[in-house]
Order: sequence, then C-alpha cells, then structure tokens
Amino acid sequence: MKTNEPITLTRDCPATEIPSGRPHVLAAGSVVRMTQALGGSYTVMTNSGYMVRVDSKDADALGISNDAADTAPSAPVEFSEKLVWDELKTVYDPEIPVNVVDLGLIYGCEIKPEADGNNIDVKMTMTAPGCGMGDILKSDIHRKLSKIPTVKDVQVELVLDPPWNPGRMSEAAKLQLGLDLEATSFPMY
Repeated sequence: MKTNEPITLTRDCPATEIPSGRPHVLAAGSVVRMTQALGGSYTVMTNSGYMVRVDSKDADALGISNDAADTAPSAPVEFSEKLVWDELKTVYDPEIPVNVVDLGLIYGCEIKPEADGNNIDVKMTMTAPGCGMGDILKSDIHRKLSKIPTVKDVQVELVLDPPWNPGRMSEAAKLQLGLDLEATSFPMY
C-alpha cells in the first residue's frame, strides 16, 4: 500500500492519537491517509488533521491483511544479544520513520541469563518528555521481545534523564532524515 493514498475504513477502528497517546475510535467509512507502515503498526492522518496510530491487529480496517504479522519464523533461531537488538530495531516511532534503536531512544538493554530462560531489562526514553506514546512503545518492545524463544521476562523502563537529543541518532538515521552528520545536539525547546 502506498503512502498518502486515501483509505476508506471498512469498520470502526481503535486508534491512538499521536503524540498525546489519547485513544480514539475512527468511524467506519472515514477516509484516512497512510503516512507510515513500519514495524507492524500504521500511522494515518485523518481528514480532520489528526495523526493516529493503528495497531497491526486492526490492519483489516485499513484494508490490509495482517497474515504476515501472524506467521511464525520458518526455523528456530538461537537466542543471542544480536537477536534482541535486531528485534528492538523492528519497533518504530509512530511519527518519525526510524526504529527506536537508530533513533537513539534505547539507553540500555541488559540480558540476564537464568536457568529457566533469559530476563531482559530495557531502558528507553522519548524524543520529548511530554510525548504520550511512551506506553505504546513500551508495549511494542515488551510484546516483540517476549516472543523470542527462551525469554522468560521483559521489563521496559521509561527514563527521561539524560534528555534525548538528535545527536543520539545513528548516522544512518541522520542520513535518512536529512540531518547534518556533524550535528551532535540541538537546542531543546
């Protein structure tokens, strides 16, 4: 599905307003425009100018099959730190088309092996302290990491110190967003 094409909702659809995090219900027959389809969720713009996030479980309301999200991997994958980081890279900021790792939102990821499985503790931040999408991203991270074989427990903590700034982004993210690679920080408003 191409971005910015009109989509008529086939049924009432729960959504989350960006960046406030307030819940919405988009009415069947409403027209929205896709702005981002990454990491199994969808960001759409309503005709009234709201940007909202639609979960993968509600993709059918957008006319999108969510069969791909439900398919299991073809072969078991051995647990590793790389696997955890690769899975974190499948979680995307709903406003910015960059994953949370390259965006610099992950401040730490500690893996604690135990006899009966692995515990994972993630510390993450938001691009702005007042962003209401923190719980949504925490839930995405928890859900995705919990699906990894041998993971026993996942804890995701939202921290705001030190404050995030664009200098925390990877070079790839800066290039993707057209930012100056030499810039390491920007003034906070």
